Amino acid sequence: MKNLKSIALALLVALSTIAGNAQTAKKVDVSKSKILWIAKKVGGQHNGDIKIKEGTLFLKGKDIAGGNFTVDMTTINTTDLEGEWKGKLDGHLKSEDFFSVDANPTATLIFKSIGVKSKNTYTVTADLTIKGKTAPITFDLVDSKGVANAKLMVDRTTYDIKYGSKNFGALADKAIDDVFELNVSLKY
Repeated sequence: MKNLKSIALALLVALSTIAGNAQTAKKVDVSKSKILWIAKKVGGQHNGDIKIKEGTLFLKGKDIAGGNFTVDMTTINTTDLEGEWKGKLDGHLKSEDFFSVDANPTATLIFKSIGVKSKNTYTVTADLTIKGKTAPITFDLVDSKGVANAKLMVDRTTYDIKYGSKNFGALADKAIDDVFELNVSLKY
């Protein structure tokens, strides 16, 4: 009988621990979510958008506890140009000089750790995979009423995207900044 009580108590503790750590998965509404990019160069910049293929945020109570996302790299779109120049830049960004979209049609972001920075603001460390190369990235995520917003600063050379980098031989007046910006808004 004592053994049965010990087993019951151990089971109760295990179930309480599982319930205390329970997370709710919230699918990201890809039709209402967006990623905007900004890439700077000497004398200017280009900007555009790219679509999220799928994503999930994990909540523990009302707090964000994790997440994973897949981006459709085939949707890279320049929004500051039109016509022939837009087509040329979009094509170049999809080429081997930049994101090699034919060989790498998706990029992923997987949360590895998350800490509360302040009310509704989290510091996230995640693994970002672009062109088959994975590296850690840290950013702040602000959550408000079912929308999570973040700004990621990405060093493209980490992912073997060296075209036009002054650190890899580009002439100063033709150089493209190594770091580009992603402004992400996730509706869940």
